[in-house]
Amino acid sequence: MTESTCYRVCHICEAACGLELVIDEGEVVSVKGDPKDPLSEGHICPKAVAIKDIHEDPDRLRKPIKKVDGQWQETSWSDAFDLVAEKLVAIGQQFGNNSVAGYFGNPSVHNWGMVTHAPNLFKLLKTKSRFSATSVDQLPHQLICYWMYGHQVLVPVPDIDRTQFMIILGGNPLASNGSLWTVPGVRHRIKALQQRGGELVVVDPRRSETAEIADQHLFIQPGTDAWLLLAMINVLKEEGLINTGRLGPNLAGVDQALEAISEFTPAKAAQHTGISEDNIRDLTRRFAKAETAVVYGRMGISVQEYGAICQWAVQLLNILTGRLDEVGGSMVSLPAVDMVKGPNNKPGHFAAWKTRVRGLPEFGGELPSVALAEEITTPGEGQIKALVTAAGNPVLSTPNGQNLDEALAKLDFMVSIDFYLNETTQHADVILPPTSPLEHDHYDIALMPFAIRNVAKYSPAIFDKPEDTYHDWEIFVELGNRVAKLLGRDPMPAFDPTQILDMGLQSGPYGAMQGHEAALNFAKVKENPHGVDFGPHEPRLPERLGHGDQMIQCAPEPLLSDLARLSSTEVQEQGLKLIGRRHVRSNNSWMHNYQRLVKGKPRHQLMIHPEDASALSLIDGGRARIVSRVGAVETEVHITDEVMPGVVSLPHGWGHQRNGVKMAIAQETPGVSANDLTDECFIDALSGNAALNGVPVNVEAIDV
Repeated sequence: MTESTCYRVCHICEAACGLELVIDEGEVVSVKGDPKDPLSEGHICPKAVAIKDIHEDPDRLRKPIKKVDGQWQETSWSDAFDLVAEKLVAIGQQFGNNSVAGYFGNPSVHNWGMVTHAPNLFKLLKTKSRFSATSVDQLPHQLICYWMYGHQVLVPVPDIDRTQFMIILGGNPLASNGSLWTVPGVRHRIKALQQRGGELVVVDPRRSETAEIADQHLFIQPGTDAWLLLAMINVLKEEGLINTGRLGPNLAGVDQALEAISEFTPAKAAQHTGISEDNIRDLTRRFAKAETAVVYGRMGISVQEYGAICQWAVQLLNILTGRLDEVGGSMVSLPAVDMVKGPNNKPGHFAAWKTRVRGLPEFGGELPSVALAEEITTPGEGQIKALVTAAGNPVLSTPNGQNLDEALAKLDFMVSIDFYLNETTQHADVILPPTSPLEHDHYDIALMPFAIRNVAKYSPAIFDKPEDTYHDWEIFVELGNRVAKLLGRDPMPAFDPTQILDMGLQSGPYGAMQGHEAALNFAKVKENPHGVDFGPHEPRLPERLGHGDQMIQCAPEPLLSDLARLSSTEVQEQGLKLIGRRHVRSNNSWMHNYQRLVKGKPRHQLMIHPEDASALSLIDGGRARIVSRVGAVETEVHITDEVMPGVVSLPHGWGHQRNGVKMAIAQETPGVSANDLTDECFIDALSGNAALNGVPVNVEAIDV
């Protein structure tokens, strides 16, 4: 036997669970949770086993391919790099820098090589046409933290292990393992909360997996969470329940904020949300009077018309009850690589430039992804002619996927850094596949700021990099070097990611440069395969605030102005509203090539309440046609009281059958793309973020 045991972090979702892998003769024979990992303590979910499937998948690309007369052909790395560099430079010189765009998908933040080395290419291209999955997800969350706390990644997270009362809106951590909240094993943590006499309340239009085990679940009309949250703040004011605690002297604009939201009363909120005024007041009192408590709002309240107001109100609720930066409340991390106070500190910026067509604002250097298709198809100066995609499938994961599908076909040139031929990369002229995740090392630079503990863990590569392959960071370096040569400029330095990590650790809060007793550096982290634990969060404010005056801005002017848009909304009329949903075996649009994750009970159907199904003559297991402003799809029906009347739910990430292109095993996977129904014009007008929940749809039965 030649078995060996290796330890690493699962890179697939935000939980960052520790893994114990057994390797025998170059094959993964076992994937288990690492019981010694200080963050996950042995927990894993079914997706972790898919790491083996990704590595061994025969459909995963190993060599560059280019399109010749509409057919894919393998090509050499050197020729591929040269072709891509020549095309990008030529298009940029002919049409301007902004004619070359980039799109980064969600997995890019789970891959530190992309985080550290994408600038090696994009700083040379000097394009403002940057897009990513951020604006179909968490943009409002980070924007609010930028405005209020002075930094886009200074995001407080729930201290679930020490709280007594928790409210979750628009989040389903039993399926997601947390989001902007790295919280592995959340089921056990919720159980522990309840065993110590605490309560969990979930507010959601669907009785999700998390809502199923909560102490209370409140159905809410999709897209109306802002009314509920602002009404709760008014209850705090009316009933004398405001207590800002020790951070009171660091709060600016509290009275201004309270005055601005005074019209959002519990009575009005009840009409909009469907939650009674009594329930609104009762929930607020229980939250305010609990010994420790926290409100957490995530994906479901970010991807709606008033996502920014929702996230602002969540922060205000925690602030006005003294829960911010307190044990058992909403706390900020102190990660070993510090993105808030470290040398690579990038606090963010907003609306420094805007899209050509609709004038949508950038955030942190990225434009809203809802604008990508129109920026490709609309003529004029700055029209996108070339596109670089990395670890992304926006045809399935951004609104009006059919529209983007058609737009990508009109590009002059496209290159994808991806190891799959998928619904998006099929449009590329060249696909550059990086190594397998098990063939390169990893450190969660992007996720540790949102973790429930301060942990540092390095994951070495499990397998040697095969001959004639490139890590993703090496792909960016090689492209950057060739672009620099063509432009007559010096390329950016090409440090190994471990060198960058070592500098980050040494200059971080536990590093030698800070005089910390741990004297942390790369060597010390590497010596600890299970990770280095720096313990639970401690109060860190106001010192970690990004604002120079160490004040928390409670009344950002753009939010006060946006309240008029919310107050003008009418109580929702009759009609069906579409929401998404997630399953623990799914992760965005890239996990359906692995049979162990798609087998079992079907998870792709349209959920609809029995009352609505009866009115529409739908039968369980039958088929329905769902129509929105932008498109129509047909799928199977699941009749259930898991969704409230007036709400239908279709999961994100499915829909691999399109344009007759075979997507390996995914071609045989049932389901349709929810984003063939979501609308690129249905957005949070303040932030530019996509509104994926609350989409108006019509549903009709299909005779079989």
